Amino acid sequence: MYKILDKVDSPADLRKLDMDQLKVLCSEIRDYIVTCCADNPGHLASSLGAVELIVGLHYVFDTPKDKLVFDVGHQAYAHKILTGRKEDFRRNRMAGGLSGFPNRDESPWDSFGVGHASTSVSAALGLVEAAKVAGRDEKVVALIGDGAMTGGLALEGLNNAGDTNADILVVLNDNEMAIDGNKGGIHSYLLKFITNPGYNKLKESVWDRLGRSGVRNWVQRMVRRTKSGLVTATGGELFEAFGLRYFGPVDGNDIAQVVETLRRLRGIKGPKLLHALTVKGKGYAPAEASPTTWHAPGKFDAATGRRLGGEGRATRYQDVFGQVLCDLAEKDPRVVGITPAMATGSGMSRFAAMFPDRFFDVGIAEEHAATFAAGLAAGGARPYCAIYSSFAQRAYDQIIHDVALQHLPVVFCFDRAGLVGEDGATHQGVFDLAAFRSIPNCVISAPRDESELARLLHSGLDAGSGPFIIRYPRGCGEGAPWKTARTEKVPLGKGEKIVDGEVIAILALGPEACRAAEAAEAFRQRHGFSPAVYDMRFLKPVDTSILEEAATSYKAVLTVEEGCLKGGLFSEACEYMAASGHSVPLHGLGVPDRFITQDSQPSQRAACSLDCEGILGELERIFKKS
Repeated sequence: MYKILDKVDSPADLRKLDMDQLKVLCSEIRDYIVTCCADNPGHLASSLGAVELIVGLHYVFDTPKDKLVFDVGHQAYAHKILTGRKEDFRRNRMAGGLSGFPNRDESPWDSFGVGHASTSVSAALGLVEAAKVAGRDEKVVALIGDGAMTGGLALEGLNNAGDTNADILVVLNDNEMAIDGNKGGIHSYLLKFITNPGYNKLKESVWDRLGRSGVRNWVQRMVRRTKSGLVTATGGELFEAFGLRYFGPVDGNDIAQVVETLRRLRGIKGPKLLHALTVKGKGYAPAEASPTTWHAPGKFDAATGRRLGGEGRATRYQDVFGQVLCDLAEKDPRVVGITPAMATGSGMSRFAAMFPDRFFDVGIAEEHAATFAAGLAAGGARPYCAIYSSFAQRAYDQIIHDVALQHLPVVFCFDRAGLVGEDGATHQGVFDLAAFRSIPNCVISAPRDESELARLLHSGLDAGSGPFIIRYPRGCGEGAPWKTARTEKVPLGKGEKIVDGEVIAILALGPEACRAAEAAEAFRQRHGFSPAVYDMRFLKPVDTSILEEAATSYKAVLTVEEGCLKGGLFSEACEYMAASGHSVPLHGLGVPDRFITQDSQPSQRAACSLDCEGILGELERIFKKS
């Protein structure tokens, strides 16, 4: 089907091609990515924009001996296709198929696993120093992009790299900034000049002759000031200040320029950064026109660009959040919204349009988002900070130290809580319950449906002092009529019995209460009576009256939660029963003590016995024992 791509099964094959063939290959890789992602959804636009950079890096560097570290991982599709996984890419993000991100267990070309952003520079620097300690002659490249440079960890890595003499190359895949002033003949000449091997050999000779003298330091300062004047328009002075030599910008979608520049940089020692300008969604017109929409578009018709599916579905939790936040802000001028670069994904786009002065997108910087929210709260605002659950782990210290310890009222909305599906192990939002339960002054709530989410969002506005966490799943709700939901506050720390029953008490948290109710009804149809089902609603403060009732009125108790079993609701119930001297048999369903790999959300829930059938099966086992 493909003239060149069909012949390329590894970077060794790639290096046999000439420049004209590389251009054809880049086009074919894009077509293959679009074709595969149309039927099997993934992260499209970012990977389309990075094709030439990835082809160039594998062409110039001797991978996998030389190491390539990605940041963020969803720009790495061309890398997977070129490194022996071309056919497997058709099952990308599917059960038993490829991970959606670089994965050390998957391929020797994946030198470092990545799913979250801003990690590449630190990891690459570690690989450089490890090779040096072991006496290995390796080159290491960090490819960073898609906003990852806004994360503090990336800046920490750059600061450390610039303070060493590490032979590291950082490639900044800049797909958002347009820098028109650096096009043209003078810029091209300067780029070729400073990457010229002869120039760099002479430069190193001059520094060696000057030695470690005051004269050398003075001359170097003068040169850096002069060079900073040349690169100021590109933003390069920032990287020069970190101690990295700055090169660029180059056209990152011009394979000839990419290869030529990388060849020159490969021979230059020390920490350095190449600034490459790329087009997100490059080569596929719908993705170029709307890169945010086509970041992860779902299924689509490759020929027409028409996105498929979505009709007739229940409302997504993120959309409920976005609408209710707008309603709150209309009534209360203190309400502000914060997101770490997830305005669309978290449902805050409408809020951003309606209240631009009260909307803050802080970039991929969860730690900053939490402390910034604390500062807003200290100043009298009522911040709602929307963070994906798996990313909230990065703000753990700030939520403890800057919010909880200071009794500051911040509502944290943990989207994508629980099992997230095809993004796999790096993105599972299953650790938040256990992680945050131990924090004083912290409220942790989980709505069972859209209506409860709306009520909890209203409840968080004046819920007291400290973090008020609302965690809710990725995707659609249960079909509850949330637009007409009551807006009165949910009683703090109070759950609700939603199914009357006997013998067994099911204590469920979040939407698992709905699946528990389904299982209880299926059990009733088999045995003539139903277990009782309680929607706990809060993990902290937990409703001890429900725990006491469950311990004294039933023969067995089953907890159900879409979070790690260790440290969550099951642990809370065990601790209460032990401290209170109750001996009722206690059973728990939750995410087991292992990382859950990519699959659909329903399949992941079934594998953890968190669907109706799984809960029903556990009820049958408990009933036989009781």
